[in-house]
Amino acid sequence: MLRVKIICVGKLKEKYLRDAAAEYMKRLSAFCKVQLIECAEERLPEQPSKGEIDACLKKESERIRKEIPPGAFVYSMQIEGKQMTSEAFAAHIQKQATAGKSTLVFLIGSSFGLDEALKEQSDFALSFSQMTFPHQLARIMLLEQVYRAFSISAGTKYHK
Repeated sequence: MLRVKIICVGKLKEKYLRDAAAEYMKRLSAFCKVQLIECAEERLPEQPSKGEIDACLKKESERIRKEIPPGAFVYSMQIEGKQMTSEAFAAHIQKQATAGKSTLVFLIGSSFGLDEALKEQSDFALSFSQMTFPHQLARIMLLEQVYRAFSISAGTKYHK
């Protein structure tokens, strides 16, 4: 069974978001072994400098790297990444599984994003949209789209 590991920086603060994440995790468990890792978010001053942000992202990336299993296919969520339809995303996931990848990892950085070196090391840069969404909502959107991708591949009626 394919493993899906979602590595996020920070914790979900609102109960309704935690409930939504738990619901999609439960639904996904029918299709794959799913794991959600929340890495600690670095604290920054109210008006951080670029240097402070870069140092913060580097520290967060060190925590993230420790959670990425060897041989995994790594998707990094980036605003400058590739946008896909749900069907194309499902096909992309299916392609990785048939290519022998047993673990898919999805990375969601902090509200400042991901460290540049970590972005470059990922196998695929994925974007939901050029629009800006609340950072905490990104995790729910990713969980829903991964669930939708598995549903599409399985031929269920979830995706219409």
